[in-house]
Amino acid sequence: MRYEMKTEGNEGIMVKVGIIGSTGYAGQELVRLLLAHKDAEIVWYGSRSYIDQKYSDVYGNMFKLVDAKCMDDNMDELSKQADVIFTATPQGLAASLVTEDILSRCKIVDLSADYRIKDVATYEKWYGITHASPQFIDEAVYGLCEINRDKIKGARLIANPGCYTTCSILSLYPLVKERLIDVKTIIIDAKSGVSGAGRGAKVANLYCEVNESIKAYGVTTHRHTPEIEEQLGYAYDGTPLLVNFTPHLVPMNRGILVTAYANLLDGVDEAQVAAAYEKYYKDETFIRLLPAGKCPETRCVEGSNYTDIGFMIDPRTRRVVAMGALDNVVKGAAGQAVQNMNLIMGLDETEGLMLPPMFP
Repeated sequence: MRYEMKTEGNEGIMVKVGIIGSTGYAGQELVRLLLAHKDAEIVWYGSRSYIDQKYSDVYGNMFKLVDAKCMDDNMDELSKQADVIFTATPQGLAASLVTEDILSRCKIVDLSADYRIKDVATYEKWYGITHASPQFIDEAVYGLCEINRDKIKGARLIANPGCYTTCSILSLYPLVKERLIDVKTIIIDAKSGVSGAGRGAKVANLYCEVNESIKAYGVTTHRHTPEIEEQLGYAYDGTPLLVNFTPHLVPMNRGILVTAYANLLDGVDEAQVAAAYEKYYKDETFIRLLPAGKCPETRCVEGSNYTDIGFMIDPRTRRVVAMGALDNVVKGAAGQAVQNMNLIMGLDETEGLMLPPMFP
């Protein structure tokens, strides 16, 4: 069935947008970005926890900016009102709500992991739930815009990548794609701010539990591992790779820092590595390649849709150290989702996203 926009034309249009899960951190960031988007209008602030409560009572920063009340997660009704639906929800919910009728009426950008992993058994193993709509997995496009831009355009279901995965994949992709490293030696050390765990009340995320501390978690079991392996595998030979991925929780609000290690193949030098990053990223608005010897910092991307990437080579061990930093709530979630919306709706890809990083 041909998709028909609920608004006409492509010049000066207003894309009608609904958000399921608007009161989580990613959902609130979607609201913040879309309020500044000249081509988007939010028509539905969905939230199971705060139905009929004013959105600005949930998020005081939206006082006098958003007068709407929170609504439920009736995607069937929402799909009749919106051109695009963002689902910023826990794993499993989007898969339980999406239907063919809904997809025939609107586009969906899903910020959960429900459609990211192509193998259903792998998804069910790592997430511990049964997939409710596996019939849409093959159709879903993995929404890493810098790599899958052409596939994203015109798609009706986007699997918005995770925060750790976005930073890990972007940091390593040129090295894997150009076969400059031994892919069996990839080790990814990643660190995240506390907002990555979501807004739900958890003892492990209380101030006294997190402040003045750093800890590894999900060691050998983190759910983003198969996503990283699958996507880097597509860049290599189409087969999922095996990587060691270890995330850490650090006492800051926002940010992802990835430090990845791999053995260089024989004969590969610094110039070839630099050329590979230039080849894939030199024209990318939201990837900033740092000068030689400069390391990414989360403070330099906070509040923005940018990913800063740098690398160094250790001549003693013949390893490359690839480094990336991004804001987990923006490029790692909501910003990337808006970037995907812009692509699938034929808008300027950067619209609503050209915010400079906040400092301090």
